[in-house]
Amino acid sequence: MTTASPRSAWEALAAGPVRFLRTSWPWRVVGWALSGCLVAVVWTVAFLGLVVVPVAALLALLTGVGLADVERRRLRLVDRTAASSPHARPRRPGFVAWFATRFREVATWRELGYAVVFALVLAWLDAAMGLVFCLGLAIVLAPVLIALTPQVQPDELVWFGPYPLLAQLGLSLAGLLLLPVLAYLVTAYVAARVALTRVLLVGRGGPAPHAEVAELTRSRVRLVEAMDAQRRRIERDLHDGAQQRLTGVAMTLGLARLELDGTTGPARELVDRAYEQSRLALAELRELVHGIHPQALVDSGLPAALATLADRSPVPVQLDVTLPARPPAEVEAAAWFIAGEALANVAKHSGAAQAWVRARTSGGAVVLEIGDDGRGGADPAGGTGLVGLADRVSVLGGRITLSSPDGGPTLLTVELPCGP
Repeated sequence: MTTASPRSAWEALAAGPVRFLRTSWPWRVVGWALSGCLVAVVWTVAFLGLVVVPVAALLALLTGVGLADVERRRLRLVDRTAASSPHARPRRPGFVAWFATRFREVATWRELGYAVVFALVLAWLDAAMGLVFCLGLAIVLAPVLIALTPQVQPDELVWFGPYPLLAQLGLSLAGLLLLPVLAYLVTAYVAARVALTRVLLVGRGGPAPHAEVAELTRSRVRLVEAMDAQRRRIERDLHDGAQQRLTGVAMTLGLARLELDGTTGPARELVDRAYEQSRLALAELRELVHGIHPQALVDSGLPAALATLADRSPVPVQLDVTLPARPPAEVEAAAWFIAGEALANVAKHSGAAQAWVRARTSGGAVVLEIGDDGRGGADPAGGTGLVGLADRVSVLGGRITLSSPDGGPTLLTVELPCGP
């Protein structure tokens, strides 16, 4: 049986102290601890250099963003778990939009505070822990270093005086025993520092994905609103343009029929046929206009629009609508659209003899129920449009549930919040 590769230095240490020493993790831990000094020095120079220039003083406040990005990347040395940025993506391209977005974010100021504390304290504590391990390594390698460089003798303050070879070997052996303990100690410290860095620079629960989800939700709401506005414009154009012209054509053909009344021949037959076709086309156009956005929904609200849907359904529909106040326009439009699609599915797929539509308010939301006594077995993956209904409900922050056991009945319940 194979085991998963450790994703962090702490997991590598927990997998077994002896096995940990045979991996590259101790060296990665020490490298991470020592490299922080370089990052701190570079940031300090950049920060002070920008502060003394009046024009660039504001940019100095954003240097914490750069240091935080470096720190998130540097975490990969000791922790392979992704450390995503908590910053939102600017809505517009360009430096000005980026600058304005960063200045409005709490994460920017948290990162600046971290940068100051890191440059003054944390980087040097990290380096001290790394040097502790390096000191133990130097004790282990002391005899080799002395043998390779006889002209350089150890300082009495460091080695407490020159020792004979046997004493040096004993000291090296003691260092060899001490080195694993130092590796474990430094790793435990680095694991705690990594946790602190993640809390301050990534955050608990991952703020960046939440920001992306919020922006995606807003984008979907704007898209639905734009589609509703486009449907209303198409309805208006069809009603005021094509429908009026087609009505005029039908009236003209009707007058022509009156002129040809009592006559026979191909001309009369062609006029009669054109008149019937124009009436059918006008009826289909009116049906299309009604299906885009019913005027009853605009003028009288959701109860009247649902009553129209029930009257037009080929399956008898029992209607029960109790709405003390008129919901917001987007909620009304979504409820009407969902009820229309659901009743169309009932007529096409259920084989039902009876359907019902109920609407009420509960807990600040409109609760819509559409059911039938058909064969049941409705499946969202079956291409019946249920996935599209779920998408429309999710845009408004609502919830949709479907109960459709084989043999029926089928019940679709939708909750559409009316408040912010």
